[in-house]
Amino acid sequence: MSSAKEIVEQYKAAVGRKDFVAARKLLHDDLAFQGPIETLNKADEYVSSITKRANIIQRTEVKKVFADGNDVCVLYDMVTNTPAGTAFIVEWYQVRGDKIGSLRAVFDARPFAAMFGH
Repeated sequence: MSSAKEIVEQYKAAVGRKDFVAARKLLHDDLAFQGPIETLNKADEYVSSITKRANIIQRTEVKKVFADGNDVCVLYDMVTNTPAGTAFIVEWYQVRGDKIGSLRAVFDARPFAAMFGH
């Protein structure tokens, strides 16, 4: 069985490759996602959302990963190809078993709000 940190790293790598099928396999069906733009309670809804927004992301630059048992925190810069530029993001993952059960993203969403109709 992989550690929580390894599971999150596998998930982040899959999303970085835009391999959303592989990323989805690492999420519980009842994934709870909370972010500044939306809150979702199903993994399929979450994957649909990140798939739609993937075209604006040029790359992510991980700054630090903290792990404490089943909790993993990832701090990174998301570099976009939009006028919003680069956003510093903190993601808090909670892993249950061998999949991600919840994810909370924190960042300043104001530069992105108009792009997503908020």
